[in-house]
Amino acid sequence: MIDFALLCLPIFGVVALGWTATRAKLAAPVVLDALGAFSFRFALPALVFRMIAGQPLDRSFNALFFGGYLASGALIFAIVFVVSCLFAGQGIAVAGAYATTTTVSNLGFLGPPLALAFFGERSAGPLAMAILAEVMVLLTLGGIIMGSTGGSGTGAATRSLRTALNPVVVAIVFGAITAAAAIPIPAPLDRFLGFLGSAAGPTALFAVGGALAIQRIDRKAAAVAAGISAGKLVAYPLLVWCVLALVLRLESFWVQVAILLASLPSAGSNYVLAQRYAAEEDEVSAAIVLSTLVSVATVPMAAWLVQR
Repeated sequence: MIDFALLCLPIFGVVALGWTATRAKLAAPVVLDALGAFSFRFALPALVFRMIAGQPLDRSFNALFFGGYLASGALIFAIVFVVSCLFAGQGIAVAGAYATTTTVSNLGFLGPPLALAFFGERSAGPLAMAILAEVMVLLTLGGIIMGSTGGSGTGAATRSLRTALNPVVVAIVFGAITAAAAIPIPAPLDRFLGFLGSAAGPTALFAVGGALAIQRIDRKAAAVAAGISAGKLVAYPLLVWCVLALVLRLESFWVQVAILLASLPSAGSNYVLAQRYAAEEDEVSAAIVLSTLVSVATVPMAAWLVQR
């Protein structure tokens, strides 16, 4: 267990550095925005494209994995949505925000460095499919639900188009096409992508830490955040394990990567959606903060459990 915690230490250490720098006013919010934009639009796509394009497609993609992972997320999404509507008395938009926050992980920023640290470059395929399942399907579904009550924001078609044009999703698609066509990456381009992609982890993690430093949790939001965090960090990975290991009986590699990815904290994009549709963004923000803080302990534990 200690070995796994030490493996995660540099990753969460950069998050802590971003938090400390922001609290000490050594990094302004505009700096965090620039780092986040650079990582999301340039460095992460370069990293993901290079990882996927550099190995055979049949080694990266598994239809059963994608179906099982998506089914697990969809079931958790449905449970949280129904419970929020029927038992917590929330409206449709708020229930959609809670369900999205429970199922859409911080795969873009935390996924690559953690997956690479524990499983190497072969994890590119599972990571790509998890991003497609959570971002293209569950995040889009959450946006449609939140916008269905007539709140401000873009329509379903526009939201779907923006999701499809997500830089990381585009990199996944082009990486898969390159791998399927067996097109070799020229050495100069490969070095460029490697150099650019190597900046993805540090910049993204620093921006995550800075974002945590400027968010606050009040008493009203704490209970909701605790429930969402429990669903995100415990129920979701457990269901992924049940579906992929017990029902589909996939190879241990696919199960292990899936559990690690499902155990990641909630993504910041959930807050952006909730804010756009006025769907209790304070509670969503609190859940993102709390799940990220708790994941410092739960992610190494999950990695240790799946690799025993």
